[in-house]
Amino acid sequence: MAMEGRTAMPTEPISNAALLTLAQWFSPSFPVGAFSYSHGLEWAVQVGDVQDATDFQAWLTAVLRHGAGRNDVILLAEAYRAATQNELLEIDALARALSPSSERLLETSQQGAAFARTVSDIWQVDLPDLPYPVAVGAAASALDVPLAQTAQMFLHAFASNLTSAAIRLIPLGQTQGQECLNTMAECINQTVTMAIGQTLDDLGSTAFAIDIASMCHETQYSRMFRS
Repeated sequence: MAMEGRTAMPTEPISNAALLTLAQWFSPSFPVGAFSYSHGLEWAVQVGDVQDATDFQAWLTAVLRHGAGRNDVILLAEAYRAATQNELLEIDALARALSPSSERLLETSQQGAAFARTVSDIWQVDLPDLPYPVAVGAAASALDVPLAQTAQMFLHAFASNLTSAAIRLIPLGQTQGQECLNTMAECINQTVTMAIGQTLDDLGSTAFAIDIASMCHETQYSRMFRS
């Protein structure tokens, strides 16, 4: 059930060890290759749809509220709550099927596989190759890392990576880029608060222009990013 109008983030007690685990997972140094993906932003900049900080903030808000941001939190939460391996694999298949373009499928599958391999090696968790949000949810559940904080850190890392891409593409100054990311705090909070209590039946995107941008990026002549 959607929880419209709530702004307070549902939180659980979190240990210092779990907090530092999340900080490590979503650090730029964690080897998932997030820096190489723009989620279609490179095409949007190329055609002039995103030209400045105001445009980028609107674009990022749409991604978080109405596109992959909300869907990924739902997938993460459902993977966290999966009771069996078969349930997890069903979520895996659905997450892949939801990708609107080959590059977006590459984005989630490659990051997820890299995340799963690294977590399996370091924390001795047996994770198969899964789409990124599914892998994060499964890992957090296996290690008893609280769901709410995991989802919030995951979505913030997603927004942060896209901000880094915008700084390079538009271009934005470093300070202006960080100002944009800072304005996203309430959007991230509200999106997680809503999506964390939803189910697979609530999945869906209305960020059509962003999905189309990811399709167009596949044939973009000159590009820096893989999506």
